[in-house]
Amino acid sequence: MNRTLSALFSALEAVIVLGVGLAIPLVPMTILWAVQYGFGPDWSIFWRLSADAWLLGHGDDIRVTLDAATVKTSGLATAGQPFELTMAALGFSLVTVLLARRAGLRIAETNHRLLGEIVALVVFGAASYGITVSALDAAARPSIVQGTLLPTLVFLLGLVIARVGAEPDGFRRMVSRWPADTRAILGTAVRGGVASAAAVLTAAGLVVAVMLLGSYAQIITLYENLHSGALGGLALTVAEILFLPNLVIWAASWLVGPGFSIGTGSTVSPLGTTLGPLPSIPVLGALPEGNATFAFVGLLIPILAGFLVGVALSTSLATRTSSTGRVARIVYAGLGTGIIGGLVLGLLAWAASGAIGPGRLAQVGPDPITVALFAALELGVSTAVGMFALRR
Repeated sequence: MNRTLSALFSALEAVIVLGVGLAIPLVPMTILWAVQYGFGPDWSIFWRLSADAWLLGHGDDIRVTLDAATVKTSGLATAGQPFELTMAALGFSLVTVLLARRAGLRIAETNHRLLGEIVALVVFGAASYGITVSALDAAARPSIVQGTLLPTLVFLLGLVIARVGAEPDGFRRMVSRWPADTRAILGTAVRGGVASAAAVLTAAGLVVAVMLLGSYAQIITLYENLHSGALGGLALTVAEILFLPNLVIWAASWLVGPGFSIGTGSTVSPLGTTLGPLPSIPVLGALPEGNATFAFVGLLIPILAGFLVGVALSTSLATRTSSTGRVARIVYAGLGTGIIGGLVLGLLAWAASGAIGPGRLAQVGPDPITVALFAALELGVSTAVGMFALRR
């Protein structure tokens, strides 16, 4: 495949990635416009809503100014002032990363991989800029700089993952020059931190599933109270699905200990739940209420995850290092595991928090620094204990 064909192929891959992500909100919005509104309103309104949702899902901050009628019905004293939406619907970012990784692997099959990656990145960035500019409106105005750069960086992350996965030999050659004990400790810390964070997130996903099933009746009641109709309910459900990664990260923060907030002054943690007025979002009906019995048992999950990871990695660490100073190396590996695991969960908590409305809704989600510190302590200590336990 020559350079021109490689460039065209790569550009097409970038357009497909962007098109699939944008179609997720645009298709149900267009159906809603056609069926429920009978093609009456200007379709550009639904286009801007879809573009705003896609941009928000990649971290773009959107400045919202509500009209007088909406302010009057909202009941919020501060709703008349412009406010920003800053919480990303991480489902969009996840879709972009996965599709970009697939695109990167397909581009790698051409004869000009670097050229293809550059072309794909430029095309994706240019298209992101076009989408951002097309969504500008007095009622909801996205940031042009963020709307251009942030989706492009998310796309770049997928390309990087594809390249690292396809070419691990270069990284291995670089690491092979390090001392054996350093390689073993760092390798154990990275694997342990990622594995323990993944275990906490897996448990959090199960918790979210159980809470959604257990609160099914309350969620349905909230849907009925909205009177949004079948198509409106479908569009709302799609939006909630795109926020599911956020909910899983909130649940992980709950398991780690600090919990999260749904507005200034509210707290959802194993020690108790204090909620103020909530937005009419059905999925929030799954939130725990009051002081749940035995909720503190959830705090054992990150500790158990770290302990099991420590047991699993203890033999590998012992066989890859010398027999002298092994206790110190276990401590270092446990400390590194806690740092990596805490960093992963802290970054995810940062990505899953932000503002979803005016007033008290400007602070929603977990506190990333607190989550990172709690996770680092719990995972680090429990991993080291697990390594020592197997050594004994």
